[in-house]
Amino acid sequence: MNVLNPQPMDPKLSSIIKLAVLAVGGQGGGVLTAWIEDVARANGYAAQATSVAGVSQRTGATVYYIEMAPADEGIPIFSLMPAAGDVDIMIAAEMMEAGRSIIRGFVTPERTTLIASTHRALAVSEKMEPGNGIANSDEVMAAAGLMAKRFIAADFEALAVRNGSVISASLFGALAGSGALPFPREAFEAAIRKGGKGIEGSLRAFAASYAEAMGPVDPKTAPKKPGALLARGPARMMAEWHRLMGLAEALPAPVAEMARLGLRKVVEFQDVAYGAAYLDRLGKVLARDDAAHGFALSLEAAKYVANAMCYDDVIRVADLKTRGPRFDRIAKEMRVKAGNLMHLTEFMHPRAEEIAGMLPAGLGQRVQDDPNWMARLDRWFSKGRRLRTDGLLSYATLYLLGGLKGWRPKTLRHAQEVAHLEAWLATALGYLPRYDLAVEVLKCRRLVKGYSDTHSRGLSKFDKVLAAAALVANRDDAADWLRRLREAALKDEEGKALDGAIATIRSFA
Repeated sequence: MNVLNPQPMDPKLSSIIKLAVLAVGGQGGGVLTAWIEDVARANGYAAQATSVAGVSQRTGATVYYIEMAPADEGIPIFSLMPAAGDVDIMIAAEMMEAGRSIIRGFVTPERTTLIASTHRALAVSEKMEPGNGIANSDEVMAAAGLMAKRFIAADFEALAVRNGSVISASLFGALAGSGALPFPREAFEAAIRKGGKGIEGSLRAFAASYAEAMGPVDPKTAPKKPGALLARGPARMMAEWHRLMGLAEALPAPVAEMARLGLRKVVEFQDVAYGAAYLDRLGKVLARDDAAHGFALSLEAAKYVANAMCYDDVIRVADLKTRGPRFDRIAKEMRVKAGNLMHLTEFMHPRAEEIAGMLPAGLGQRVQDDPNWMARLDRWFSKGRRLRTDGLLSYATLYLLGGLKGWRPKTLRHAQEVAHLEAWLATALGYLPRYDLAVEVLKCRRLVKGYSDTHSRGLSKFDKVLAAAALVANRDDAADWLRRLREAALKDEEGKALDGAIATIRSFA
C-alpha cells in the first residue's frame, strides 16, 4: 500500500464534488457508480452519473463520472464528462488505467485523490507482442505519487477475491476509507446492503479495503508468498534428487539459485535422469566460464537450457491440461460457487508435425519425410478437437496422453529437440572468447516457445537470428547487433521487424 498525505480531504459542502472511475468489462464499474450515487443521495446530496464505454473490453476502459452537491443549496447543472484538471477523486480499477487517467489530465497535484488497484489486466497491445510487452507499473506508481494530491494504492482485486467478492466492493471500501467523501462509513455499508446481491462478500471486501486505505497493511490480510514446492517419490529417486540438488547448490553463487530452479523444472518435466543431463550440460558451459565475468554465461545457460529441455509436446500439453491445480485456478477465476457445475472445453489443434513427433524417432522421421503421409495426418487432425474435460472420456484421453513421459525419450520430437539444443549450445560456446556474443546467443533461446504454430514461428525466427549473427560475428559490436535482432524478432508475430533488421545487416555486411 502507498499513501501520500494521509490527512483526509475536507471538501466544502457547498461545492460540487467530481468523481471519475475508469474500469473495464467485468470489474463492476456500473455497480460501483450506483453505490456512490446511492450513498450521496441518502446523505442529502443531489447526484448525477454518466458513463462512456470504451471501444472493447480491454482496448478502452469505460469512463464513469459522478457529480454531487448538497441538495439544500439548490440543484446545479451537472456536467456529463470529466475535464482535465477538474476531478476531485479518481478511481482506477487497474494500474495502467491509473496511468491513462494521469495522461488525460484527470489527476492534479493540488486537487485529486487517486485510488488505484496495483494489479494488472493486460491490454490487447501488451498481449500481442511475442516478447515481454507488459508496461512498467513502477513508472505509473512513480508518476501517481508526483501527480496526485493523495495516492492510495493496493491490490484491491486480490483483496476482493480473498473475501469472496469483486473489485467494485473493495474500491468502494477504499473510497470510504480515504475520507475523500463527507459521508460516514455506515452510509457506504448501507448502500451495499441496498443492492441485495452478494452482500456478505461485498461487505467483507469493503471492510478489508477500508482498513487498507486507513492505515498500514494488516499482516493477516497481506498476500501470502507461495511456499516452496516439495518433492515426493520413491526412496531411490528421492536419494538421487537430493544428490542432484546438492550438486546444483554447490555451483558458484551467481548460478546456484537459477540452477536449482532449472533442475526442479526439468525433473518435473521428465525424471531425475533428465535432471542429471541438465546439470551435465550446465557443467560444460561452466567449464568455459569464469568469475571475472560474474559467471553471466552460466547463469543464462542455467535458465535457457532448462527451458529448452522442457519443450511443449503433445504429452506436456495434455499433462498440464489435466492437473488439479489448473481446474482449481479456472474455477476460482470463473468464481464458481459451491454446488455449481463447471463445463470446460479444451481446444486441441495439433499439426501433422506434432502427430509424427509422437512416433518412434526412426518411423516418425520416415513419416515426416513422406509428403503423402503428412497430408493424411493433416486431413485427419487439422480441424482440431474440442474435448470436454469435465467428462470422463475426454479427461481420461488427455490424462493417459499426459502420462506418457516414459515414452517421450523414444519419440522423434525428443530427438529433434535434443539435436537443436546441442547445436545451439555448440554455436554459443563456439563464439568464445567473444564472451558477450556467446551470452547473447544463449539469450536467443527465448525466441523458441509454445506449441504447434507458435513453436514453429519462434523456431523460424531463432534460425534467422542466428544465421544473421554469423554475418556480423567479426564486428566489434556483434553482440549489440544480435541483441537488436532478438528484440526485433519479439516485436511482432509476422517477423516484419526482424526482416527489416536483417536487411539492414545485409546492406553493410
